[in-house]
Amino acid sequence: MPSQVTILGAGVIGLCTALYCARRGMTVSVIERKTRQRDGCSFGNAGMVVPSHFIPLAAPGMVALGLKWMWNPESPFYIKPRLDADLMNWGMHFWKAASQSRVNATAPVLRDLSLLSRECFAEMGLDFGLVQKGLLMLCKKQETLDDEAHMAEKARALGIPAEVLDAKATAALDPNVTMDVCGSVYFPKDCHLSPARFIAALEAELVRLGVSFLWETEIQGFEMEGDALRMLKTSRGRIKLQEVVLCGGVWSAEMAKELGLKIPMQAGKGYSLTLTNPKQLPDLCSICTEARLAVTPMDGTLRVGGTMEMAGMDESVTQRRVRGITRAFPQYFPAFDERDFAEVTPWSGLRPVSPDGMPYIGRTQRWKNLTVATGHAMMGLSLAPATGKIVAGLIEGEASPVALDLVSPDRFA
Repeated sequence: MPSQVTILGAGVIGLCTALYCARRGMTVSVIERKTRQRDGCSFGNAGMVVPSHFIPLAAPGMVALGLKWMWNPESPFYIKPRLDADLMNWGMHFWKAASQSRVNATAPVLRDLSLLSRECFAEMGLDFGLVQKGLLMLCKKQETLDDEAHMAEKARALGIPAEVLDAKATAALDPNVTMDVCGSVYFPKDCHLSPARFIAALEAELVRLGVSFLWETEIQGFEMEGDALRMLKTSRGRIKLQEVVLCGGVWSAEMAKELGLKIPMQAGKGYSLTLTNPKQLPDLCSICTEARLAVTPMDGTLRVGGTMEMAGMDESVTQRRVRGITRAFPQYFPAFDERDFAEVTPWSGLRPVSPDGMPYIGRTQRWKNLTVATGHAMMGLSLAPATGKIVAGLIEGEASPVALDLVSPDRFA
């Protein structure tokens, strides 16, 4: 008899989990606090699928860089100073995790998750316009290019193809756009897509598969029996539980606390601006390395996004953060000007960021019928299919195709 699965959260992680569960014949319901016409992190992100991103956020040098940047509200990384016990606890875990030995251990896990996800995207059988042309890490300075070349060596050692290009070779790879860079690193395995189009394709397929959705439904608590979650209390009444998947993004941490789980999380606000009629349109997605900007062509539009602003659960737009993006982008793409963004409404969304830069994926020891899938930070879209496929397998008692020790939801217990 197929399992009945209740998924808490209708972001990209929740929807991909619902897809793989439903395709296995499970009865699936998805509960979401927002309306169907939501605009969270799953929609306004850069739309990149990035096996190239095998270094977690908590890496050597990031503590010093974060301290340097936090005094500049226009910098790529900003922590709003505040007295907050959860933030201090998160910061201590971040500091401990930012070591070379930790990065060496986590890189193969991120690689395996990313390559599995890329395979899932290609085989999903849905129409969402996956573009498999690769990604450019654009560098303004030779020093940065040298650092990225060293990163390319590490990538190749992990089995991820990477090519170091000078300015001429970079321009030849994407001739439809003017770039002012000294060179780049090209990752041919990376891909890009339109997040909104992907979400729409997922939702349509889930409806076809008979998945039920409860929109605008607040989760108010749980009823437990022994080591199992038996009932979910919501604003629409009580729901009987068999299997539960917690994938509520930044709101997962509060639900985890109620369940007696320690899942440290901070909201990392990101911003993006989308030009609907850009002067030039690149064929490849790219990262402006020094500025930490992501640039993605999406069905004729051009999206520019970036920054990591930790200011709690504040979803408002900070204009100085937006200016940091609009000022930096033309330095790499000189055909554009800051004024091109004058009429563009900035988007912002709260990413769920774990202190060690790794997602939370897996069963918990505390509750036998709970699986956690959250904390993917900037990699939510990229890792969503792999996460969904792994979770669906775990529910049916299968071993994960990727080692999950370093992403265990119990690792900070």
